[in-house]
Amino acid sequence: QVQLVESGGGLVQAGDSLRVACAVSGRTLSSYAMGWFRQAPGKEREFVAAISFGDGTMTRYAESVKGRFTISRDNAKNTVYLHMNSLKPEDTAVYYCAAASRHSIATRRESYDYWGQGTQVTVSS
Repeated sequence: QVQLVESGGGLVQAGDSLRVACAVSGRTLSSYAMGWFRQAPGKEREFVAAISFGDGTMTRYAESVKGRFTISRDNAKNTVYLHMNSLKPEDTAVYYCAAASRHSIATRRESYDYWGQGTQVTVSS
């Protein structure tokens, strides 16, 4: 059984930076492609960023965060990160990490097998 626990969310101002982390336990992190999704109130959960399994040589980003967010992984620490720069109020959401065992990299929700419980990120204007 794989468990994912997010941390690092909080309240920041527009233009600030924040890093959220996802600690993975139960299986070797390198076996999984990893992704970050977010869900704002009243909206569907949407893709944010993804990184390929293994050493994470491939990444994918939603257009809305490209150039501002960076996904990375530290397999030795069993942790995946999402570095967020130049945050905007529209980035406010609960951020979820997810693990996919059947794809080398994935951007669709249904491709992911395991999910964390989320961490709140609030960006004030």
